[in-house]
Amino acid sequence: MESMFIVGCGYMGQRVLRRSSADTDAVGLVRSRASAEAVTGSAAQALLADLDLDPLPPLPSGGRAVLYLAPPPSSGKVDSRMARFLSATARDGAPRRIVYLSTTGVYGDCGGDWVDETRPARPSVDRARRRWDAEQQLRAWREHAGGELVILRVAGIYGPGKLPLARLHKGAPMIAEAHAPWTNRIHADDLATVLLAALSKGRDGEVYNVCDGHPGNMADYFNRVADLAGLPRPPVIGPDQAREQLSAGLLSYLAESRRLSNRKLIDELAIELKYPTLDEGLPACFDE
Repeated sequence: MESMFIVGCGYMGQRVLRRSSADTDAVGLVRSRASAEAVTGSAAQALLADLDLDPLPPLPSGGRAVLYLAPPPSSGKVDSRMARFLSATARDGAPRRIVYLSTTGVYGDCGGDWVDETRPARPSVDRARRRWDAEQQLRAWREHAGGELVILRVAGIYGPGKLPLARLHKGAPMIAEAHAPWTNRIHADDLATVLLAALSKGRDGEVYNVCDGHPGNMADYFNRVADLAGLPRPPVIGPDQAREQLSAGLLSYLAESRRLSNRKLIDELAIELKYPTLDEGLPACFDE
């Protein structure tokens, strides 16, 4: 029987559970009772714990394959949650393998270049620095504990229930397409497929870019979602207006441009994407 421990078993973790084989012995770590009920509804065990609090309860980590999907804290440059988790595994038993959901933001701004896994990490904002810190912590864990590690650098996730509909309903503006940088995406169902493949056949010590391989731009993405939802397209603004009207978080995404290659992912993990472009993926979000 396969054994799996999902740390941060929310939106993506629950999609993974629904795709897992019936004989998988799965445990999902969650922070809320509502999430715990969703996990148990997927025929898995739920563990209520808060990665921000010490001490963590006993973890079922020993000998298991771990999917670490929990985000870092919302501020700072280090991932204290990862440090707390790894410390607990030293107490409760080392995982056999950890698959970590990182971000392509660790590459920083690449000026629109094509980027594969050989590109050096140069995170330029704290949200990416926290992910890079987690990657470094995990590499140290692999060296000292002897467990296997696979790092997935994931592009923007979209899927049912994970679209910018609230922003579109508000009529919030978006930068003009001519000024929008390159962005990259992956459908949640395809990401769930990748996560399970990485658990079973990802090469120890490797990094994989996770995206559909068809970069676009944020303005086009918002326009497509609006059209499919029957909502007005966002009002268009220029760069100067964007600096005044858009949030610091959104501006930080607009300040980085890169086109991600997924060739290593497709070739090594034998992934066949169900939604290789937004043309297939976005309508499916509304079907569900």
